[in-house]
Amino acid sequence: MPREITAFSNPLVKYARDLRDKRHRRAARQFLAEGLRILTEARDSGRLPATLFYAAASADHPLVHALSVDVEAAGGESIQTTPDILSKLSGKDNPQAVVGIFDEFERTLTDLDRTRAAIWLVAERLRDPGNLGTILRTADAVGAGGLILIGECVDAFSVEAVRASMGALFTIPVVRSEWPSFLDWLRAGPGQLVGLSLDTDTDYRAATYTAPTFLLTGNEAHGMPADYAAACDLLVKIPMLGKADSLNAAVATAVMAYEVLARGERA
Repeated sequence: MPREITAFSNPLVKYARDLRDKRHRRAARQFLAEGLRILTEARDSGRLPATLFYAAASADHPLVHALSVDVEAAGGESIQTTPDILSKLSGKDNPQAVVGIFDEFERTLTDLDRTRAAIWLVAERLRDPGNLGTILRTADAVGAGGLILIGECVDAFSVEAVRASMGALFTIPVVRSEWPSFLDWLRAGPGQLVGLSLDTDTDYRAATYTAPTFLLTGNEAHGMPADYAAACDLLVKIPMLGKADSLNAAVATAVMAYEVLARGERA
């Protein structure tokens, strides 16, 4: 049976709140996810929170009830609490009905099967958690095999990135790698590395893509280093018809991913 927590001083509330901090999250190897849609996506992908917090007023909602039952059946803990405590956990004045504590799950390059998808997304030194979450949503939308984060990227398990992913964190494999290791892995099998760059005359709509295509997006402010660009099989650019010199990294990734997807559908 769910237990009830209504005190801000409760140690579990403090523990969960501390998971918003990267240092505590890394030490605990757990993270927060909030929202009924995201937690339902997680459950449907086979992942349940170790601890589920939900507002007492939402207890009769069928999806909340189902989550609570499933969490307890899996050996987790289900907790009824107040909107004020949910607000403290989520950091929002209008908190979601549910917040979950999940165990972190990590994959490595050797866990990936490059033949399972025609498109893979690669991001280098991505700094904005909103961009990371949006790129994950794009990966899910186009059926990408996964997202490979190169170098010092933002934490995929931060509250902001998890929220922006809208559940895609639980459906799309995410791997962290340094550039040399990624390049060695990539060149050990089939795969075309396509870089998004302003330093090329090749229009993304005129290029030829070969599956599996690995789309490389550089850092939001500085783009990709010259040696990364030199290692690409193909550099393409998205024409800019206005005064802006580039698109947002997540937007550019989505435009490219759908172009590659459309080429596959036309082939």
